[in-house]
Amino acid sequence: MRLILTAVLLATTSPLAAQVATPDRPVTDPKSVVSPANADSRPVPLDDIGVTRALYDAVWSTDGKQIFVATDLTGRINIWRMDANGSWPVQLTQSDDAQSGLAVSRDGKWLYFTQDIGGNEYPDIYRIPVGGGPVENLTNTPDRREDSLLVAPAGDLIAVSTKLKSEGQTNVGVMDASGKIRALTAEKDPAYNWAAAAWVNGGKAIIANRVRVDGVDSEVWRIDAASGAATKLLAKPKTIYQATGATPDGATLAITTDEGTGQSHAGAYHIATKKWRWLAPTPWEESSDIMTPDGTAMFVRTNNDGRSTLARVDLATMAKSDLALDPGRNAIPGLAAISPDGAKMFVTRSGADSPTMLYAYDLAANRATPVVPLAMASLTPAMLPKSQVVTYKSFDGTLISAIVTTPFNLKRDGSNPAIVIPHGGPTGQSQDGFSRYATAFATRGYVVIQPNFRGSTGYGKAFQEANFKDLGGGDLKDTVAAKTFLVQSGYVDPKRVGIFGGSYGGFMTLMAIGRTPDEFAAAVQWFGIINWRTMYRDQDELLKAYQRSLLGTPEENPDVYDASSPLTYMQAAKAPLLSLQGENDIRVPRGQAQEVNELLKAKGNVVETVFYPAEGHGFQKRETQLDALRRTIGWFDKYLKAK
Repeated sequence: MRLILTAVLLATTSPLAAQVATPDRPVTDPKSVVSPANADSRPVPLDDIGVTRALYDAVWSTDGKQIFVATDLTGRINIWRMDANGSWPVQLTQSDDAQSGLAVSRDGKWLYFTQDIGGNEYPDIYRIPVGGGPVENLTNTPDRREDSLLVAPAGDLIAVSTKLKSEGQTNVGVMDASGKIRALTAEKDPAYNWAAAAWVNGGKAIIANRVRVDGVDSEVWRIDAASGAATKLLAKPKTIYQATGATPDGATLAITTDEGTGQSHAGAYHIATKKWRWLAPTPWEESSDIMTPDGTAMFVRTNNDGRSTLARVDLATMAKSDLALDPGRNAIPGLAAISPDGAKMFVTRSGADSPTMLYAYDLAANRATPVVPLAMASLTPAMLPKSQVVTYKSFDGTLISAIVTTPFNLKRDGSNPAIVIPHGGPTGQSQDGFSRYATAFATRGYVVIQPNFRGSTGYGKAFQEANFKDLGGGDLKDTVAAKTFLVQSGYVDPKRVGIFGGSYGGFMTLMAIGRTPDEFAAAVQWFGIINWRTMYRDQDELLKAYQRSLLGTPEENPDVYDASSPLTYMQAAKAPLLSLQGENDIRVPRGQAQEVNELLKAKGNVVETVFYPAEGHGFQKRETQLDALRRTIGWFDKYLKAK
């Protein structure tokens, strides 16, 4: 039966559905992709790429004189302290397990943070004196996750989100100074998650979001911090309302919604009058962000086809002023990014040729100052390949955008290797920021394309939902069309194209080599899905709820599960496959990689599988990151470059 199903699906080349609506934009001529000349170009050492640090969190001290950052300066994600005006980072914590989720107590004495065990995604809440000292585990609950800390404006309460291992849903509570958590919500539906967005009325109430796991709808509530009494403020079926900030008195909210447009846009909502104030319309994804402490302005982020900008919006006039940051991947890290005096705000930016940088943005002077360099010296814009956002038509005429990174000094003679990198999610997006993988490939002569296939965010709700119950169907065709685009550029040899991805990108990689076995000459997948049935059996309850939103249950939709599982098509697979997997992954359990390995070995394919101990979904230890990067590059060099 599976072989028959494979043959039928592989033979299907005619459009199965009408073109999916997305923002209008011109189709890119593949010949417009250019490889610039650069006499000084050379491969960036893999160790330099691997050692370039990531930023996981940043907060201000209560007096604004110091900052705390979570980063992997030593190869472990630990916490560092610096003077706000600049100083050498001082290490506050040390652990092999990742530490982030930072929050400073209102009295300024304690730094709170979250830490899990071996990437198992069930963190406890810890604290340490801001001047350094012994670390305390305040919650110590192996079967419950606590995260999303938000400190009250007065008193010692901290809003937190909690989730039991036995349940899918997340609830909101408040934690006191001793670490005792009092629940405020009692969600019964495993498809919904609660999180605090803002404290209002001097710490008497919390503005919170109740979000469906698939992102199809969300609601805004006001919760009394003492009693837990909750009032629904904004809700409508299949509509997103998400609060990101509030005026101190709780009268006006910063809201992201897709009401009326099917595309996220930002507005200010006055609770008492139920009136909205809007920004000028844009076809692109626009999200509200935090408010200034005095409640006079909110920030918005506009994601224009994978390139984002930040702006400040005056709430009295709704006048919008862009922040002086180059387009790329720009963001405000967390809900407490503004300094206590309201003068500065943390922002992050990266581009294809510039790794992530944390800035302190002077809101009066409209100027960004780097806080701490995280990249190795060799990763400079002069030496890194550039990117281009391109658009092509897929099999049914749907417009698909992608990020193309082109090496220097290529000949347009159809001889060069290439890598297609589908992103994770599927409700995610490849954005035009720094990618250590695109950089590693492109500085070694590979043309790289990262397609935003149907199911991606950023292009409206219809596009985001276009792969529901069709995982590995239309979205795979969009991904194969990315390869076609590269070949049409004149640079790429169609027989020397590989595919590489992690999580849902790993699923797409497995689906590609099975369902389109002649398209890709080699493949690397990190923690991808081979079998949605065993995924449903083995994964965390929250991810089960997400899977139900995409596919239903195996009992409800057995044919959908067959059609959407790479397992169905693996007998046709030819490409050499490397699989990398964390032993403690709760999102895509290790059994998925084991199943791929055993199946392909039994049929005589070239396959190699590596399991990393004490790693979860996404590798966090420096030695694992470096090993995974070296193995991935080596695999493609062996099978795509070897003569």
